[in-house]
Amino acid sequence: MAILPIIEAPDPLLRQISSPVDAVTDEVRALIADMFETMYDAPGIGLAAIQVGVPKRILVIDLQEPEEEGGEPIREPLVFINPEIVRSSDSLQPYTEGCLSVPDQYAEVERPDTIRARWLDLDGAQHDEEIGGMLAVVLQHEMDHLEGILFIDHLSRLKRDMILKKLAKARKLAA
Repeated sequence: MAILPIIEAPDPLLRQISSPVDAVTDEVRALIADMFETMYDAPGIGLAAIQVGVPKRILVIDLQEPEEEGGEPIREPLVFINPEIVRSSDSLQPYTEGCLSVPDQYAEVERPDTIRARWLDLDGAQHDEEIGGMLAVVLQHEMDHLEGILFIDHLSRLKRDMILKKLAKARKLAA
């Protein structure tokens, strides 16, 4: 397993639309293992393959919810291969989002609070489930990456430009 470099905005690769996975092979499983290692190291709760330079429809998510107040987070890694949203609720829920490809920047985004999604898992088994709460938010955020969309694209032009300027300034200071 390896920690992969995470591509950051405004890299044009993040705007690429990802291709479907034809088969869940050992190569795909190795990429997924590397994606989990990269996500945990970052640290984050979701990662799309395009964020590590692979334009395939693969997502990894682990909400890492603490078992109890102040306890160690429990890892529940989830894999979504070729995910699609079949249905979205009409009710929207605001949530403050961040992204490993837009480091240290956060903004409130409204998304449907429940979705019905279909995907393949690590074994190639098909799933079709109703998903709500935080998992629904993170899944929608990560699925946006598969279409070349960043969470900042859901913001007003002014807010988006401010975040991109802050990102550029932080990069300049780090250099």
